[in-house]
Amino acid sequence: MLGSLALRIVLVVGLGLLPRAPLGEPLGGTAEAPNWAASRLTARAEDLPLEAALHGALRQEFARQELVGLAVAVVVEDEIDEFYFGFADREARTPVGPSTMFRWASISKPLVAVRAVQLAEAGRLDLDDDVRVLVPEFPVKPWPVTARQLAGHLGGVVHYSNGEVIVTERSEAEGRPLMDTVAALDRFKESPLVCEPGSRYSYSTHGYMLLGAAVARAGEGSLREQVDEFIAAPLGMASLQPDDQGVSISGRARGYRRVARQVVPSLDRDVSWKLAGGGFISTVGDLARFARGLMGDDLLPRPALDRMWTPLRLSSGERTSYGLGFSVASVGGERTVRHTGSQEKTRTLLSVRPDSGRAVVVMTNSEFGRVKPVASLVWGVLEQRR
Repeated sequence: MLGSLALRIVLVVGLGLLPRAPLGEPLGGTAEAPNWAASRLTARAEDLPLEAALHGALRQEFARQELVGLAVAVVVEDEIDEFYFGFADREARTPVGPSTMFRWASISKPLVAVRAVQLAEAGRLDLDDDVRVLVPEFPVKPWPVTARQLAGHLGGVVHYSNGEVIVTERSEAEGRPLMDTVAALDRFKESPLVCEPGSRYSYSTHGYMLLGAAVARAGEGSLREQVDEFIAAPLGMASLQPDDQGVSISGRARGYRRVARQVVPSLDRDVSWKLAGGGFISTVGDLARFARGLMGDDLLPRPALDRMWTPLRLSSGERTSYGLGFSVASVGGERTVRHTGSQEKTRTLLSVRPDSGRAVVVMTNSEFGRVKPVASLVWGVLEQRR
């Protein structure tokens, strides 16, 4: 089993391993120049075929999608194995590696959901109270909106383009909201709800920003401080932080997108203003540590996790496929909780099978990358070797 190995396979396409590919061309390895190297290779010989199978599947998918950079981590029980391909910065020829920082995008939402449930377990946040009890700055709407509804995307809060978005004007002296979770509500708080809360599932990053403001008020310290203390620190996630473009972050990956069939650098828009809905950044190893933490009891007791991973129901009684912060499905008869992220400079995926103690996380700096096929390949290899 992969999880029984004291092993980290490091897959790198970079200086000295491959010929310099022209900009815009795929960066995958060739038979003459395989794009991988291994470190801490202490596995028994009979265990190596699994590593080779994982490497081969990932290498082929990396080349097939013509990705610029890719990082994948596999969790089996307590062990984490990381795989790296391509470039964190193609122009500087900087390879993806263990210190490369990728945007989490919407996988930031499960962080906030976990913290909300932690506060609920501590009696500091009533998930079924009107959110205005904690955040009166959110205007009165025709119906109350609860933290539980926000965590399950049932709050009816507008997303980006599914309804009218009204931005509250701010003076230049007030500056941009940055990571002030209450000030950031000015981006949407005057917008009408798109539906009666509880009546239908309606995905909303803005809804999670409102939940983040409630979490900040319910706990002690800012949202970032609470995530640091109650999630990152217990799990050893030393690299997790807001992706603030005003701060120099070592190892931050450059993003890439396709324009007229050419792969060019992405824009560098700041996302820290929507911290709760998509503003965190870390290494792939720390995203894997979060996945591993969800399978233990460092964050929440299992009964609380099970409740968080129970799909919510609409007011009509119809069941959704989303719990609190995670989509929930059965894959091959096994419960799978997951979330994806899509944003400038990144595509990400978190897939956890808590009942068997396994998880797969995927991060790429290619906006055109499709992370679900990458994860499916890894799961396929793992299932064959069970």
